[in-house]
Amino acid sequence: MPIPESAITIPVGDGTVPGAYARPDSPFATLVVAHGAGAGMDHPFLTGFTRALNEESVATLRFNFPYREAGRKFPDRPPAAIATWRAAMEAAASRSDGEPVWAAGKSFGGRMASMAVAEGMPAAGLVYLGYPLHPPGKPEKLRDGHLYGLTLPMLFLQGTRDPFASPELLEGMVARIPSATLQWSQGGGHTFEVAGLKRSPEEVGASLAGPVAAFMKVH
Repeated sequence: MPIPESAITIPVGDGTVPGAYARPDSPFATLVVAHGAGAGMDHPFLTGFTRALNEESVATLRFNFPYREAGRKFPDRPPAAIATWRAAMEAAASRSDGEPVWAAGKSFGGRMASMAVAEGMPAAGLVYLGYPLHPPGKPEKLRDGHLYGLTLPMLFLQGTRDPFASPELLEGMVARIPSATLQWSQGGGHTFEVAGLKRSPEEVGASLAGPVAAFMKVH
């Protein structure tokens, strides 16, 4: 049976954002998970991912950024997103039993997590579910400068056909970061969809839980 989730409220500045927390028996770690720019925390990709992680003995906390709650389409600017990340990590830590608390995110959510860590947010490690290294078709506009000073374990899960990250550029970037590991999803797009392979978003998300849990266990 799936591990039951609890709806939580996370204070952020003068407002709040919602979260969904699930804790299996004796988790070895907690993973806080942020959504991408175009979907909220209850997107099937993320629910499939976190439920599969719960089966791997990882506690999870998904949350929404403020712009989703306000009904806006354009993502929050970094200061607001980083403040939300800090609040979500604090909420997860307060519910932990001393196990490591990691940060993960789909695209925009993962990038904002890395920026928060670069600005001092504590985290045991970072997991990127499709890092947006550059806008599609604009490889000259790299979003990598803040990553080179990070020393915590980082796992980049990326589709080889993701238009947000040229394979050559991403491999070059990861090679310059000693604590980073890159795992390719062959044929995967930005949401890890693979042409000709029929899988639901839940199944796609769940398929990433095993590699993530394995990386967390050894780091």
